[in-house]
Amino acid sequence: MRLDRQQLFILMKEGHNMTKICGDASQFAASALHGYSMVHRDLVKMVRGGVVRAQPGSKGKVAVVVGGGSGHYPAFVGYVGTGFADAAIAGDIFASPSTQAIQSVVRQADLGGGILLGFGNYAGDVLNFGIAADRLRAEGYDVRILATMDDVASAKESERERRRGIAGDLTIFKIVGAAAEAGLDLDAVEQIGHRANRQTRTFGVAFDGCTLPGEADKLFHVPAARMALGLGVHGEPGIGEESIPTPQALAQILLEKVVSEMPADAPRRVAITLNGLGSTKQEELFVLWEALVPLLAKAGLTPVAPLVGEYVTSLDMAGCSLTLTWLDEELERFWCAPVDTAALRHGLIEDVDTTPEDSLEGPSVTYMKASTGEGRRGGQCVSEIMSTLASALATAEAELGRIDAVAGDGDHGQGMARGSAAAKVAAAKAASFGAGAATTLSAAADAWADRAGGTSGALWGEGLRAFSLALDDNTLPSPEQLSRGAKQAMERIMSLGKAKPGDKTLIDALVPFVNIFEQELANHKTLSEAWCLGAQASQVAAEATKDLLPRMGRARTHGEKSKGHPDAGALSLSLCVGVVGQELQKNEQTVFRHGTQALQQ
Repeated sequence: MRLDRQQLFILMKEGHNMTKICGDASQFAASALHGYSMVHRDLVKMVRGGVVRAQPGSKGKVAVVVGGGSGHYPAFVGYVGTGFADAAIAGDIFASPSTQAIQSVVRQADLGGGILLGFGNYAGDVLNFGIAADRLRAEGYDVRILATMDDVASAKESERERRRGIAGDLTIFKIVGAAAEAGLDLDAVEQIGHRANRQTRTFGVAFDGCTLPGEADKLFHVPAARMALGLGVHGEPGIGEESIPTPQALAQILLEKVVSEMPADAPRRVAITLNGLGSTKQEELFVLWEALVPLLAKAGLTPVAPLVGEYVTSLDMAGCSLTLTWLDEELERFWCAPVDTAALRHGLIEDVDTTPEDSLEGPSVTYMKASTGEGRRGGQCVSEIMSTLASALATAEAELGRIDAVAGDGDHGQGMARGSAAAKVAAAKAASFGAGAATTLSAAADAWADRAGGTSGALWGEGLRAFSLALDDNTLPSPEQLSRGAKQAMERIMSLGKAKPGDKTLIDALVPFVNIFEQELANHKTLSEAWCLGAQASQVAAEATKDLLPRMGRARTHGEKSKGHPDAGALSLSLCVGVVGQELQKNEQTVFRHGTQALQQ
């Protein structure tokens, strides 16, 4: 559907997805190609229909010319350079280049050793590259054809000639390019290319469609929290749809689909490309790679020079694909050969040690056992409270993140959930060794800071550590100790963060809690009564931060934007002291020493 200017303007104002930097949509591919060639003029020179190497290969060399539709960067123009392609032909977005463009680029790329034309197995490409090859042969050029067929989702293995070429283009054409760079003749380069093609398999998934330049909506949509299996790089139908799984389950799906078609008597060493389709971030791919590595080992496969990133994309499509090429000795040599292109650049890759890396876990810790049963019960109490806090903060994670996003970076909920979960584990471990309350809380504090990271992680870690210094390892915590610990935590956080009441931070909720808790204990309230009254004051103060302007941290730059919204740090603090208060009400009679006497000033 193409809309008129007024409709496009309306949709842009309403925030619909579309290419933001576009200009004349009909010239998008040409403009992108021109811009690319300007940036990488040390590597390529723009010609009619595509690019050729800025510094041509040696005379008599086989010229490897690859190509297809634009919209797949860095395929194909990003792979022109030493050790890879001699030239690339660029059609319009998702469209085969014309016969005339192919002929024009090949003539300028020819070095006298013959030409290998590489492209994906799509009807338009097969037609135009085939016609161009026939015409070039009539002119006296020795031209061979290599149509990649790696997509296992597009046809049965028995109908391999119908399969599409997708991310396997990278592996196949890199091997071919290196063979040509090494000086092999055309027959040998062609034979290697077909062997690499036969040994390559790819399977991909899509989480959402792409947006064609100039269009107001995506080419196709995938329902929220779902993924399409086996979609083509132009949105061609896949083989199914299912809910987005865990990284481990997704790695299993991708690998099983590819390995199920492992060639007969295939080597156990494989070139691997974990490819992003355009808007799936590299960090996500690394998480997926981490899940994939043990599955490869279980399958008896050794990755050789693996690539993780965006190599064959589909504009802004969300998704990824896994490509395996089973390597014999010759294919591996060319896969690891030096290459110098805009998108792929490395020297000769030597074989590296593939033994499992050393454990990334920290050193084991042995905790001193409390000398009394009361002390050990104190440690267990701290552990149970940390467990309850972790559960509450996991439940509140999304809401805290939403509130933080108003005037921050939206990560507060995640940080609190991560930190408390780590504190729960550390406290449980310390308590299982029989540690007392002080040691158990100190262990939880360090784990919280280490896992949560960021400003709030450091402040919470130091605050809890200061709190732990008021406790004792050989007795149950007393009201006096808890009040002193809360005050020490507040003072430590204020000293580190430099915040004071009114700055719209967690201090706005912490100070009322500490003051009321101390005051009510002095008024002879029980521990749980005093703590809960302090927690109530903290909650009221946290809600009141909506009327404040931030004066600390990242939120201070948002000014009025945060007005009317409470501070996420203050809310999480009040939530935590409220949760602890509920635990005190349930367990005060069994795990805390009593003391309703006035605190000694």
